[in-house]
Amino acid sequence: MFHLKEHNTNVKTEFMAGLTTFLTMMYIVPVNGFILADAGLPMGAVVTATALITILATLFSGLWGNTPIAMSVGMGLNAYFAYGLVLGMKIPWQTALGIVFISGIIFVVLSFTKFRVWIMTSIPMDLRRSISAGIGAFIAFIGLKEMHIIVADKATFVTLGHFSDPHVLLGAFGIILALTLYAYKIRGAFILSVLISSIIGWSLLPDLKFPEHIFSMPASISPIFLHLDIMSALTLSLAPVIVTFLITDMFDTLGTLTAVGARANLFQEGTKEDKALEKTLEADAAATVAGSLLGVSTTTSFIESASGVEAGGRTGLTALFTALFFVGTLFLLPLFKAIPEPAILPILVAVGVLMFMELGRMNFKDMDIATAAAAFFSILLMPLTFSITNGLAAAFVTYTAIKLAKGEFKDLNLGVIVISIISLIVFIVHA
Repeated sequence: MFHLKEHNTNVKTEFMAGLTTFLTMMYIVPVNGFILADAGLPMGAVVTATALITILATLFSGLWGNTPIAMSVGMGLNAYFAYGLVLGMKIPWQTALGIVFISGIIFVVLSFTKFRVWIMTSIPMDLRRSISAGIGAFIAFIGLKEMHIIVADKATFVTLGHFSDPHVLLGAFGIILALTLYAYKIRGAFILSVLISSIIGWSLLPDLKFPEHIFSMPASISPIFLHLDIMSALTLSLAPVIVTFLITDMFDTLGTLTAVGARANLFQEGTKEDKALEKTLEADAAATVAGSLLGVSTTTSFIESASGVEAGGRTGLTALFTALFFVGTLFLLPLFKAIPEPAILPILVAVGVLMFMELGRMNFKDMDIATAAAAFFSILLMPLTFSITNGLAAAFVTYTAIKLAKGEFKDLNLGVIVISIISLIVFIVHA
């Protein structure tokens, strides 16, 4: 079924690869629970829903596409969902789930067309990479803010927090620990960082308590299951947000598949005949729709799948084993709920740093002013305006405006123009 011999692999190798992928991305279950709980969703229900969509999406990805790609709730868009839409724009979380559903349906439809190739060839690579870096800066800023390492200030808007607070110190320690473990390429670096920081917090800070229980039956998802409000999301003012979710999910997915595929010798054709890429994109899109029904934000392919590929994973059997390992997370709710915020929030910062590293792949030497300005505003405005939509829109409007002013019409294809017009609507709606 998985054509193991054709891919020069075996069951043992695929098992170890699946375990490796699981350890590197297990953090998403408690982290997503904390993030969406801030938006008003019950944490227990979110933890269960996150584990379920990870299991189902990864299983479907492995069986449908026969690739070692694991899927779960995407970092970045979950933060935008909670802090940008629900808390920032005061959109009810039910409506925000409706936005996720609509963007997922559009992605499903487009996955069966040539649109993915069109997007890949329309938008300059450096601009795509700057958007990834901007999202990284955005989620890192959220993590620093929630840990009170960065706090509000009347004179300067933001400033450093009070490092005399042991909770702030624990958060700062967690950031360094997570990045150090990752630098040493330790399997499960992020979840290990959460565990070590939690033990330190439970041991030294009197207001943080050890969990009374480790295991329990999964919490019910009934408070969030099928609670999305699609009709309220179908408004002109929210159209740019839907486009943002759609484009960001596509960028995230295509970027992940490109990076992982290069190591596993997958998705190298880049053409309509690349069935593995097509099926993985279809699985990714379907997972977003299913996730919104379960009650979580956008589901996407995880870059942590690369760790499984490095361990030898080459087929969907790797994804199958990863999905099976995630079944265990359904029963760890008491442990997840007891994790201190200063232990879990550093992972937001660490993931932000890794996404920001995309800047290193940009061609700064030959970059023109239009691309440089678009990248600058993308990276700057996402965290400063607390909105991926604003950063994305500013990038495309700036890029197109400068190209038009310089008469460099050959650099403006239909894809860029369409996205720029939609981006312009963002600022018109704000006005």
